[in-house]
Amino acid sequence: MSAAVPIQGNRFCIVGGASLVGSATASELLDHGAAEVVLFDNFAFGSEAAIAHLKDHPRLRLVRGDVMRLSDLLRVTEGMAGVLQLAAYMTLSMDRDPWGGLDVNIRGVQNALEACRANQVRKVVFASSNAAYGYGPGVAGDLVESTPFHSQGAPPAAILYGATKIIGEQLCRDAFRKWGQDYVVLRYSTVYGERQHHRAANALYIIETLEKLRRGEAPEIFGDGSETKHFVYVGDLARANRLAFESAASDVAVNTSGPAPITTRDLVLLVTELAGGGPAPKSVGHAAGKVRLTSGGAFRIAHEAAQAAIGWQPEVDMREGLRRLIAWLDSGNDRR
Repeated sequence: MSAAVPIQGNRFCIVGGASLVGSATASELLDHGAAEVVLFDNFAFGSEAAIAHLKDHPRLRLVRGDVMRLSDLLRVTEGMAGVLQLAAYMTLSMDRDPWGGLDVNIRGVQNALEACRANQVRKVVFASSNAAYGYGPGVAGDLVESTPFHSQGAPPAAILYGATKIIGEQLCRDAFRKWGQDYVVLRYSTVYGERQHHRAANALYIIETLEKLRRGEAPEIFGDGSETKHFVYVGDLARANRLAFESAASDVAVNTSGPAPITTRDLVLLVTELAGGGPAPKSVGHAAGKVRLTSGGAFRIAHEAAQAAIGWQPEVDMREGLRRLIAWLDSGNDRR
């Protein structure tokens, strides 16, 4: 039996759906003919604002529930052809509450997989992260899907987050081997775009730069600005989620990164340019109490395997994606 799950006419559940990626993916699936898309969220991190543009869609349903309650997941996944597992603590949340993060990112994933088994869901797409490669001096060169995990010199919360994503991937592999649960793992780079949030540590470089510029303040560059950052536009990622369902691929993990990396300095300068200019950036040391994700040097997150496995490659470069985000913010859509 093929692992491909057509979007047209099928029902899908997005676990952790009241989010940047969840809302964009819901739109993508609905636009491609999904019979129903259910957004499942407990709103601990999700927001009504993120899905406000979808709330009146006739084929969309919002269900409040918690991944820590298997009974909630059993109810919401009944009759679903595919499940996108997004719900997770990210690095900043993990820093504040590591025990809660370990629960949600590990037991929550296992609960979702158990519910999918019970309800014979045809395919799971699991949102992993390039945090599966770790952080610190060992991260350099081309990061491909077989690159090992590096932890030396990185903030504990970042390592805990990356480790939970590795465990989540292995829970998917275990489900495939034990009961044939088809799945695709997508290792997201830092996501940005319309309905941008404040949760992702590296995405703060975008949001904080914009906010300072709007106040007439100089944006900040941490360190010398040479650190490599990897972003992926939310619309590209929504398309990757759709293609992961539609493709025949299973039992695979692939990177979903943007077209090219960017340094912190170049990112701040680009945001400043697109925002219409402003004070020159100033270099500062790493702020006390803030989790900043660092790397040892220049590196690239390769996405060629995603092209081979699910037919995906990024289309929106950083300049265009930031232009769209700034236009959205300037139109008054940001209601946080």
